[in-house]
Amino acid sequence: MNLASLLSKERINLELKPGKKEEIIKDLVYSIKKGSDAELIVSTLLKREELGSTGIGKSIAIPHCRSLAVEKLEISVGRTTKPINFNAIDKKPVSLIFLIIAPPQDPGNQYLITLGKIVQIAKEMTKKNLIQKPQTPEEFITLINKIEKDIGKRK
Repeated sequence: MNLASLLSKERINLELKPGKKEEIIKDLVYSIKKGSDAELIVSTLLKREELGSTGIGKSIAIPHCRSLAVEKLEISVGRTTKPINFNAIDKKPVSLIFLIIAPPQDPGNQYLITLGKIVQIAKEMTKKNLIQKPQTPEEFITLINKIEKDIGKRK
């Protein structure tokens, strides 16, 4: 499974306006779904955030949930123009957000595999100070692809 292949330039926003966590989540969800389905997903994600922040530290957050509103795994990515409070585990603000929505029945458990891959890639991005580097969605996808290949070579 290749994370870059799950990304689409239409669902990558590298200039999210800083705001509240709820607004950022809503913006990212609306790049995937609209209307009542989107509202249901936003509500599910916010309930998930109440259980514990998906801010994993080092300015990265990965809000995620399962929902009947999607038929396959969906990903949206946003980068804020200024870091925002996400109640991350390291207590630092977040600027890069990977949002994952998966159906309840998930063949091959892609949801958990994708979540793990994003964590791995995000660590590389922060270690090499690459979060702010891509200026276009295409550059972002190219960077993710390169990091994935580099990680694959080490195994």
